Amino acid sequence: MADDVDNAENAENAENAENAENADAGAGGSRELHALLLEGLPPEALLTDPQVTASYATDMASFCAAGTPAAVVLPRTVEQVQHVMRTAHALRVPVVPQGARTGLSGAANASDGCIVLSLVKMDRILEIDTVDRIAVVEPGVVNAVLSRAVAERGLHYPPDPSSWEQCTIGGNIGTAAGGLCCVKYGVTAEYVLGLDVVLADGRLLQTGRRTAKGVAGYDLTRLFVGSEGSLGVVVRAVLALRPAPPRQLALAAEFPSAAAACAAVCAVMEAGLTPSLLELMDRTTVRAVNALGKMGLPDTTEALLLAAFDTPHAPEDLAAVGELCTAAGASAVVPAEDAAESELLLQARRMALPALEALRPATMIDDVCVPRTRLAEMLDGTAAIARTHELLIGVCAHAGDGNTHPIVCFDPADEDEARRARASFEEIMALGLELGGTITGEHGVGVLKKEWLARELGPVGLEMQRAVKHAFDPEGLLNPGKLF
Repeated sequence: MADDVDNAENAENAENAENAENADAGAGGSRELHALLLEGLPPEALLTDPQVTASYATDMASFCAAGTPAAVVLPRTVEQVQHVMRTAHALRVPVVPQGARTGLSGAANASDGCIVLSLVKMDRILEIDTVDRIAVVEPGVVNAVLSRAVAERGLHYPPDPSSWEQCTIGGNIGTAAGGLCCVKYGVTAEYVLGLDVVLADGRLLQTGRRTAKGVAGYDLTRLFVGSEGSLGVVVRAVLALRPAPPRQLALAAEFPSAAAACAAVCAVMEAGLTPSLLELMDRTTVRAVNALGKMGLPDTTEALLLAAFDTPHAPEDLAAVGELCTAAGASAVVPAEDAAESELLLQARRMALPALEALRPATMIDDVCVPRTRLAEMLDGTAAIARTHELLIGVCAHAGDGNTHPIVCFDPADEDEARRARASFEEIMALGLELGGTITGEHGVGVLKKEWLARELGPVGLEMQRAVKHAFDPEGLLNPGKLF
């Protein structure tokens, strides 16, 4: 018995000694990393206090693992980014690029011992060219700041994610972000003409062009858009701009069922109309928006469809949409009287996520995109999943392009409810694939959906994706653990 106790104590002491040795080695490694980083960075650009660096560990996604960074770097120049990547490459330290961390898939989450490379201080608009209709920007420029700056020059940058007042252009590029206007103007990828990218070994790669046309070589620019920081660090972007459109006019149409609202969406698109916005909110979402913002929306509706036009003949276009909505079964169609009233309707739609977040302690936000013709099945199927799991799930959707955002509201402190929330989230993604859709229309894969990416791509597709990753980042240092 005494021998057993002695042996146990010896084993425990040996384990404690090993842990202490590992901790010392880790601390020594961090000190070396910090010292080497400071050789090419101003002191204020390097954050090492664990209480501070912990605040950079996650984006806004739920159920996504995150590690403890060894350091956070906030560079202001391309040269500083190159120095960070050369240092990381020499020491084989992973690097997680970040923007404003408004993402919803865990793509910006830290990994243990990584360098978090936050690009928010690289926030200059370098050029706005009204002849070539381009803007040249650094990655930390906030979407709304760019949009307002080009508007002052009579131009328009269309991509407008709901978080446009906080999200950065670099983050938009990393996730191939969408927004409310995608039905007419498309997603971020349509507007990225060229990029400057720091590669995993610190080299600077320039892709794309400034010209209106160009097909020289493989389209590496498009490859980086949506790559979630796994192939390189974007440090400059050339963005296409459009002439500023007229102010939008909008209408709201109330429907007795989601199926009727989705039938109206299909009718609008089949008629050849080009709304600048075609958005849907289900009953749960409308009630939540009313509760949070006192917006006065009709909370008796089963589905509310918002349509807007920024055409020279917007009133006539809205009237045509109103007729199609009525034919599809709308119980009420209410056009806005002017641009200011239209903006209130759009603000109500932008409020959908915070309104649903206010209902329960946590949310899981899905991002399933399906063909427009299957949109009604997606909404009805989501409602059935909510009933099965006895959960509150609100749906808002970029209905014009079939991109739905089922938002699962739950209490993570309730283990059973959290389990049901995760199960419902998975079933919603499975439903989207069954309907011929995709697991993500604009939020990206990150940590949250990487198992589902493999299901969507299949083994050959996944093999090719990994081969591309290896070509750009053979050591696997950039954003490890994301996508696949």
